[in-house]
Amino acid sequence: MDIRYSAHPKDVSRYTTEELRREFLIENLYQPDQVGAVYSHVDRMVTLGILPVNETVSIDKGIDVWKNFGTSYFLERREIGLFNLGGDGVCTVDGTAYAMGRKDCIYITRGAKEVTFSSKDPQNPARFYGVSAPAHCSYETRLIKLADAAKRPLGSTELSNKRVINQFIHPDVLPTCQLSMGMTVLEPGSVWNTMPVHTHERRMEIYTYFDIPEGNVVFHLMGKPDETRHIVMKNYDAVISPSWSIHAGAGTSSYTFIWAMGGENQAFDDMDTVVTTEVR
Repeated sequence: MDIRYSAHPKDVSRYTTEELRREFLIENLYQPDQVGAVYSHVDRMVTLGILPVNETVSIDKGIDVWKNFGTSYFLERREIGLFNLGGDGVCTVDGTAYAMGRKDCIYITRGAKEVTFSSKDPQNPARFYGVSAPAHCSYETRLIKLADAAKRPLGSTELSNKRVINQFIHPDVLPTCQLSMGMTVLEPGSVWNTMPVHTHERRMEIYTYFDIPEGNVVFHLMGKPDETRHIVMKNYDAVISPSWSIHAGAGTSSYTFIWAMGGENQAFDDMDTVVTTEVR
């Protein structure tokens, strides 16, 4: 498991491009029949990438659970949300199989002991992307299909940010300890996300970008609002966004991204918005 430590914004302001990428960018999460994992000390969030091809893959494959979490199994003191970004797959939780199509999501509550992943077709494998947060109690494991997500259209063609926010793991959909996750889909011709920019000192976020057409990239914006930085991201890359940092982006084409949040609260209207003309 890759370990990422917290970074002070004054230190980040002096980072080179490579230092910035090394601390916040998550690449190469998906390897056949393996679990890619990055543990961030920012709110102790864990990012996972699982690509089952020829095997049924356990959530803790290759992870020393006791060393990293001090628990006997992965979700003993954690909850997790996972999206399938590939072909049809199955997530099995303590013997119950959940069939997941592309862009379906599953929330798995604290206390689930045996979690595995498989693909229906090895030629078109499922690609599971997950974010896990510490949890203090248990709720209900639940599959949320794309059609069942709460949909919130935002933006406009004139501002190049027309998009639909699909809220999957969200207080309006189901209860969780602290984890919230959703998927934002930009319409063709729109490239900007999360504008106007904002921070929320009470929560951090992790983004992953996908559906980026071949030959295109997304410029992910981060940093303090008056001292911004950018990270160039490719298909299936993820990025850690501390609570003090903005988190927005512009692509050389339209794209889709998944956001995951964890922290003190789940109040989505407590953002500290920054006037666009004051961003530096």
